[in-house]
Amino acid sequence: MNKKQTESPSKLKIIPLGGLEQIGLNITAFEYEDSIIVVDCGLAFPEDDMLGIDLVIPDVTYLKENADKVKGFMITHGHEDHIGALPYVLKELPVPIYATKLTMGIIENKLTEHGLEKATKRKVVKFGQHINLGQFRVEFIKTNHSIADAAALAIYSPAGIVVHTGDFKVDYTPVFGDSIDLQRFAELGKKGVLALMCDSTNAERPGFTPSERTVGVTFDNIFSEHTNTRLIIATFASNVDRVQQIINSAYKYGRKVVVEGRSMVNIIDTATKLGYINIPDNTLIDIEQLKNYPDEKTVIITTGSQGESMAALSRMASGMHRKISIGPLDTVIFSSNPIPGNEKAVSKVINELYAKGADVIFEDAHVSGHARQEEIKLIYTLVQPKYSIPVHGEYRHLKAQANLVHKLGMDKDNIFILHSGDVLELSEEDAKVTGKVPVGSIFVDGLGVGDVGNIVIRDRQHLAEDGILIVVVALDCENNVVVSGPDIVSRGFVYVRESDELLDGARDIVSDVLDDCIDRNISDWGRMKNAMKDSLNEYFWKKTKRRPMILPIIMEV
Repeated sequence: MNKKQTESPSKLKIIPLGGLEQIGLNITAFEYEDSIIVVDCGLAFPEDDMLGIDLVIPDVTYLKENADKVKGFMITHGHEDHIGALPYVLKELPVPIYATKLTMGIIENKLTEHGLEKATKRKVVKFGQHINLGQFRVEFIKTNHSIADAAALAIYSPAGIVVHTGDFKVDYTPVFGDSIDLQRFAELGKKGVLALMCDSTNAERPGFTPSERTVGVTFDNIFSEHTNTRLIIATFASNVDRVQQIINSAYKYGRKVVVEGRSMVNIIDTATKLGYINIPDNTLIDIEQLKNYPDEKTVIITTGSQGESMAALSRMASGMHRKISIGPLDTVIFSSNPIPGNEKAVSKVINELYAKGADVIFEDAHVSGHARQEEIKLIYTLVQPKYSIPVHGEYRHLKAQANLVHKLGMDKDNIFILHSGDVLELSEEDAKVTGKVPVGSIFVDGLGVGDVGNIVIRDRQHLAEDGILIVVVALDCENNVVVSGPDIVSRGFVYVRESDELLDGARDIVSDVLDDCIDRNISDWGRMKNAMKDSLNEYFWKKTKRRPMILPIIMEV
């Protein structure tokens, strides 16, 4: 027997680099010997305590360290939480992208914005097509989601087949294109599937997610009942099927359509060019033409369904929009559910709209793009995987799927709830978490990527909570005497004109500290500054129970 036959076969490594225990930041590496493929590359939106941050992208240190192994990005669909980080990551890791037609169209817009369209290799993949990359072969399978052209992936490796559902639901009557290819999932199940990585977002919700077409019926009813008001409908920019149904109802009831919000305009433009949306002639008008039509003959499709402060609907609600003013003859429809964490912002916008006299509808005008329990059970029953790896969701969603799969009869030892960074090694014989790789969040602030870290965020929080106090002193170093100061500048701590006594006391303390340092022949400015900081911290805490950021500045004269 030769040496090769006695060696145990290599194992497949599955390494989530983001997207677990949270919504967003989806990116997973699959590694077998000298080959790595990456599924998705998404961003997350900043949380309230990430002051000044625009976007959050995943830390891809592990991929950069193994750049020679990385063969390409496989993208499941065109939502920001799956494609948004691509332009940032591709600058450091220029590898090819593989995606379906509409997904690639949306990605190309991003690459053009970042000047990467010429440097990035990309291939549009059809459903049913197989892509060979190193040790892997990847098949794209048709699914349904709240954006057209969503794909599941069958990832073939020498260790076995892994099926990744991407974000999906089972929609037997989709607005555009075909229903999910359940037959292919069943065929893969017959072949034998090593692991299933399944969308968990709605794993806590029983039953089936309704078809996208049910929203079309709701819109039809809203249009027929509100013939005397202007309609303003807020939805996700990427929900092309939703926009199509709004346009269908608008055309049926003789209304002109305005699309407002940059991301919405871009995606509809791309979808129209690629044939994923059909807009009848003379239905779409420019926002400048609104004044030429009576309100009851227009409908505005807008971004801002999540209460984003700079989105078009928020600016309309707060009276900041230059072209559209909300009034009593407006009916505003929220065609979305608030993403967890956005409830407060959405509620604020709804209250502002009501205050302006508008009628607001925020029920029954939305269906989810994610599978509920019965659809998850259906996929597991068809695929019959050896191992289950719930993905896409907060920990409670992953746990809900794990419980569901256990009830279907899978051994608990074969269900893996992973954390971002875990390295899961698996083969037909066994599967176990064998280590961790570095993961985390990189903050994007303006043009800076990664130059704002946790320490800067902590400083911003400190400034936001307690303000800053700047102490300026001029020293004659030769003679070791204070020439001028101490002068104190307060921002965000106390109002200077009403705090003379407090600040006078602070000046006295700084003067005493400096005198003490001079008496003891301390000429090291670092020690002087620390002494000033410590004394002032103690003083302000006693007097105000606050701890402002204290910034001593010593100038040499």
